[in-house]
Amino acid sequence: MKAALIRGITPAERVGLTDVPVPRPRPGWVLVKVMGFGMNHSEQLLRLGEIEADYIRKPVVPGIECVGEIADPSDSPFKKGQRVVALMGGMGRSFDGSYAEYALLPAHHVFAVRSDLPWDALAAVPETWFTAWGSLFECLQLKANDALLIRGATCALGYAAMQIAKALGCRVTATTHREAKLPLLSDADEALLDDGRLTGRVHGVTKALDLVGPRSLKDTLTAVDKGGIVCQTGILGGVFALNGFDPIKDIPNGVYLTGFFSNYPTQAVMDAIFDFLSAYEITPRYGARFDFRDIREACIALDSGRVNGKIVVTMGE
Repeated sequence: MKAALIRGITPAERVGLTDVPVPRPRPGWVLVKVMGFGMNHSEQLLRLGEIEADYIRKPVVPGIECVGEIADPSDSPFKKGQRVVALMGGMGRSFDGSYAEYALLPAHHVFAVRSDLPWDALAAVPETWFTAWGSLFECLQLKANDALLIRGATCALGYAAMQIAKALGCRVTATTHREAKLPLLSDADEALLDDGRLTGRVHGVTKALDLVGPRSLKDTLTAVDKGGIVCQTGILGGVFALNGFDPIKDIPNGVYLTGFFSNYPTQAVMDAIFDFLSAYEITPRYGARFDFRDIREACIALDSGRVNGKIVVTMGE
């Protein structure tokens, strides 16, 4: 089969396909014929630095999510040809991931899919929608009468969160730090240019999804109304930790702070996501699609940041 295999630091321009053996099934693992996958910032981080860490299996096929069909169910309850999605659990780091024609994956991180979405739309779902879903419902406890602030909304996760919130009936305020991207937030009730300070500029916010991260978190906490909940999920701002954070002084009285970690998907949650997509007749959005044979160009697009939204790769016929 063809796969994108990396052994060390690999800029996008050096990503290519090579011939490797199709993995052999073993107990507890299922062989998935990959039909598509979404690309993620974490795969860029892997190629450009994390690959050198001791805990990364080398050489490794990147890719933390995929959609496809069961090629060999091994000893699992899956059936050959069954539609599935897979994500996280060590994909693309502890074992080979989705940048390949076949992927051998632990059965407990592979989930059956009840959906007739085409492969390209399906490929936009697993990691992005699971993270948006968990952030909004598990962490923010989003309800139809909420006023939701999405800070850093011009990314795949932001667009998915906006689709969910608007379908539910929420009022959405979405922000970007680039003026040229304001038109991309046309689905929001209000689009704001984020200059680093939203406190005093937004009013009535009951829930906030902060995708910028620690760089903006203190301001997000003071921008929401008393009783509001802030979920910090993304790190678009490039700051990964908040030194000198004082919870007593920096979290206003009556405001709640939480965060979502997307490493624990379940069949129940994936069922809920696809039921929601079906009930509200939503087609997941993506920013660009590439054929698998053009994986180099897809990685270049990922690293450049020029694509607005999710990049998906499909295998073709």
